[in-house]
Amino acid sequence: MGWEVIKQRLVWNAEGRLIKPTAVEIFKLLNSGKEHISGIGYEPLDSLGIRFARVGGKIVLHINFNEATKEIVLKVLAQKGQECCELEYENGILPDSVVINNVWYNLLTNYDETEELLRKSEVYNSGVIALGQYIRMVKKFHLYSAVEVEDNAKDILSNHPLKGTAERMPTALNAVLYPYQQVGFQWMKFIADEKIGCILGDEMGLGKTLQIIALITDRRTAAESPALVIAPVSLLENWRREFEKFTKGLRICIHHGARRTGLYTDLLEFDAVIIAYNTAFSDQAILKMINWDMVVVDEAQNIKNPTAQRTQAIKKIPHGLAVAVTGTPFENHMSDLWSVMDFVAPGCLGKLSEFEALYPDDIIGAGLLEPILTPLMIRRQVSAVAKDLPERVDIPQIIQMSSEEIDLYEEEREKIISQSGQGNVSISILQKLRMFCTHPSLLSEECVDNPLINSSKYQRFCELMEEIISLGEKAVLFTSYNKMFEILKKDVPTRFEIPILAINGSTPVDKRQLIIDDFSKINGSALLVLNPRAVGVGLNIVAASRVIHYNPEWNPALEDQASARVYRRGQTKTVFIYRLYYKGTVEEIMNERIEKKREMFGAAVIGVDGSCENTEDILKALMISPEEGKNGEQTRCNN
Repeated sequence: MGWEVIKQRLVWNAEGRLIKPTAVEIFKLLNSGKEHISGIGYEPLDSLGIRFARVGGKIVLHINFNEATKEIVLKVLAQKGQECCELEYENGILPDSVVINNVWYNLLTNYDETEELLRKSEVYNSGVIALGQYIRMVKKFHLYSAVEVEDNAKDILSNHPLKGTAERMPTALNAVLYPYQQVGFQWMKFIADEKIGCILGDEMGLGKTLQIIALITDRRTAAESPALVIAPVSLLENWRREFEKFTKGLRICIHHGARRTGLYTDLLEFDAVIIAYNTAFSDQAILKMINWDMVVVDEAQNIKNPTAQRTQAIKKIPHGLAVAVTGTPFENHMSDLWSVMDFVAPGCLGKLSEFEALYPDDIIGAGLLEPILTPLMIRRQVSAVAKDLPERVDIPQIIQMSSEEIDLYEEEREKIISQSGQGNVSISILQKLRMFCTHPSLLSEECVDNPLINSSKYQRFCELMEEIISLGEKAVLFTSYNKMFEILKKDVPTRFEIPILAINGSTPVDKRQLIIDDFSKINGSALLVLNPRAVGVGLNIVAASRVIHYNPEWNPALEDQASARVYRRGQTKTVFIYRLYYKGTVEEIMNERIEKKREMFGAAVIGVDGSCENTEDILKALMISPEEGKNGEQTRCNN
């Protein structure tokens, strides 16, 4: 029997039975002269030959991120001055005293708060901890003033330094990712392995869709159920085509339209199912019958209202992994972010009432929230990854019409077919269809109060503008129709509170550069609307970095010359060019023709007088119909 020091702990060895008295019990032995505590007899402490410090040490939490193993490592240290040692848990209990260099120290200075923090974070051992445990700790740091933490993982996790080449990309992925996209993919895999959701919050134009497709493709071999992608109705076709372009062998369906399946078992046939937000609400009974491998919410700002029925329905869909995709994770209030986080990591930020009490809607609240949010959101800015990007990024925006739009488009298309008969056909007979695609109100003499109501394309334009404005960038929009100019000039300043300038055929030539100069001088976001036929060559609009082609042109050279007003010498930023067109309409045929012409002639100038337009394209434009998107039970893509 006797006193021993084992693993920096003062231990009484009672014939092989090790008894570890607490710091308070040792103080009693020292101060009372007693040799019995709690019925146990001890030899005098001075028999051990160590010194007992009257001023205690403290506990310090060291947190590191092991980049080689992608693990978060916690060390609980006892520290006194420059001396320290690692504390070891005993059956989930943290010791409250330590022996360092033959000196005994109590650790009561901050023991209670540190022990409570760790316990409430569900941490009962030092060493490797899960991301969820780390986030729970970070969330509570500010509540315990006595706790000392050296968090070296925070900055590393915030920079997301996972090497994109560390693992092979999925074999079924038919794409080469930029380095930052590889990092995003690997980071999401890391988060998924921790069984926590995440936010992919890259700025617009950085290929968030492709990164998600890479993750879905990678998970397919082990997944027992499909992935579910929820997106605005205008983006359903864009998602399908991106899957078709970038994957091999994946079975994809768009679950949309009046005749979509009512059987959940039909959806189990696919690797990924793409649905619209309204379908997520109307079909929630079917969707809840499947435990989805992962649920992806695109344009996740659509679930920022936590009390909305749609938001609540989406959060109730069973899933293994939740991913929110948004270029604008924070729009107006901190509660916007709470709702998105409540989807990807329920409970992480507590109840909404608790969140609002803890995190004020100001810079102080944002500062408190940042270390909690950082591990669960990856966000890269264009400026930070510019070296990985080409100078110009073209992003097609393939839009699906709503059922109401389809009915009106079909009515107009059938009217044109009956009027044209079998006589001579020319490009002019498609003008009304093109105008309808630009905005249905172009075919009416009435003014439109809210252009969002009856145009999926305008809805997509507004989504793009929200992101552009959130980045403080300027945009140039090209459209051929004067009435569209009027709609934009009336709506944009009110809806977005930004300046809008315009140049069309009626603008005097000597005034055009002055307008561009005024646009360039505006501090912050602004929109410049141009007729592509009115800008010609020579005009320089490098103050903008975003180009929106609102309606396609038959002539690719006309479109390219328009884009070249922004993408030209003197431009210091990556230029993102968005081309908006409707699936299953005259615009899809125009887009196909443009791509075909570009392949044939590159940048060669093609006449714009209609003489080069052939009858085959005109007839295809008359025959193509968006009806499939409305009535098709499932739109399949079997690669």
